[in-house]
Amino acid sequence: MGKKITVDSATLFNKGLEVIEAHYLYGAEYDDIEILIHPQSIIHSMVETQDSSVLAQLGWPDMRLPILYTMSWPERIYCSEITWPRLDLCKLGSLTFKAPDNVKYPSMNLAYAAGRAGGTMTGVLSAANEKAVEMFIDEKISYLEIFKAVELTCDAHRSELVEHPSLEEIIHFDLWARDYTAGLKLSSGLSPALV
Repeated sequence: MGKKITVDSATLFNKGLEVIEAHYLYGAEYDDIEILIHPQSIIHSMVETQDSSVLAQLGWPDMRLPILYTMSWPERIYCSEITWPRLDLCKLGSLTFKAPDNVKYPSMNLAYAAGRAGGTMTGVLSAANEKAVEMFIDEKISYLEIFKAVELTCDAHRSELVEHPSLEEIIHFDLWARDYTAGLKLSSGLSPALV
């Protein structure tokens, strides 16, 4: 999917952003959304129902399948074994899960906090992350500074947070977050100073 998604997977910002998506798409409260690390990348989502049973969506870790379904919805397109290998769970072996390390990967806590703050904060988080990842790819900041840049940008936005933003306000704060993040000068000690 490209460099941006690769970096988001490494920082686990992708998981934090998916928490915010799940909140808005399904109306789930943040306390009811849990992140699990699944190294095999076969189970893409799980939903626990009221009776405690869990429904899971399994598939190869390949974006072609969701894209195919998006293009064919509500139908499903038949894929032969030649064009798309079947998921053989016996050959795959075990499916494992572990809790995320929120100390090593503060991105998830940042995303939960932005989601709970609501309003323009989620857009600011996303825009700051996009800019910080771009700066990392361009070798302007270190890997660990991605987390710090996003945190500092979100902290700076708290005083201007708009709880029920218009489209114009969303666009304004998206651009503001990118500019603010780009203007941060982070030293090796991760202490911020505006350029």
